[in-house]
Amino acid sequence: MTVERYIVWSKEKLDLSDPWQRRWFVKQVLLHGRSEDIAALDWEEIRKLLPQLDLPSEFRRLWEEYFADERAQA
Repeated sequence: MTVERYIVWSKEKLDLSDPWQRRWFVKQVLLHGRSEDIAALDWEEIRKLLPQLDLPSEFRRLWEEYFADERAQA
């Protein structure tokens, strides 16, 4: 997959079938992506990967609160 330079500037292509690269890409999108980039992610995958992602505390809290609110509304 060719990635947007504003999301990943160190590589031109990623192999998203590789679990490590996939996790890293999701983290990069959450940190640097635009709203349309984030919207294109698999939300269930974000929820599952969240504990494994080394996100700054503000980002982690935002996503944890989002998924907690989503569960409360279900």
